Amino acid sequence: MNAALTIRAATPGDDDAIWRILEPAFRAGETYPIPRDISRAEALAYWRTPGHSVFVAQDGGTIAGTYYLRANQRGGGAHVANCGYIVAAGAQGRGVARAMCAHSLGEAKSRGFSAMQFNFVVASNERAVRLWQSCGFKIAGTLPRVFAHPQRGLVDAHVMVRAL
Repeated sequence: MNAALTIRAATPGDDDAIWRILEPAFRAGETYPIPRDISRAEALAYWRTPGHSVFVAQDGGTIAGTYYLRANQRGGGAHVANCGYIVAAGAQGRGVARAMCAHSLGEAKSRGFSAMQFNFVVASNERAVRLWQSCGFKIAGTLPRVFAHPQRGLVDAHVMVRAL
């Protein structure tokens, strides 16, 4: 991991940088089940939905990634955490996602969660699937042909989980 990489809670002043990370990922439509034409305001409202704790990864002075942490469900499922992560296009392959995952696992544990679950990991995002597996996540199930990938057509999505 890059020694200059730090992770901190996001502030409203980070919204421009967060949007610069979210927009290309959402527009590409390859990893998140988000409308590709989502507006900036809608995207930030989604990322900052009440109940989401939002974090940013900084590499030097540049925000290189962002993630949110939340309870996966309410009530009887509130002991399981859930996260969404996006790395800036120019920062991919530098350990940002791995660092955010490690940070989120620590945050989740410190907040009393006993597990973390990813509800919808697009199977064609093989790099992410391998990364999450290397971080201790197991594929709990596969949802066949549930994601409309803009180039590959209908592809599977995985539910992935690990204990904390």
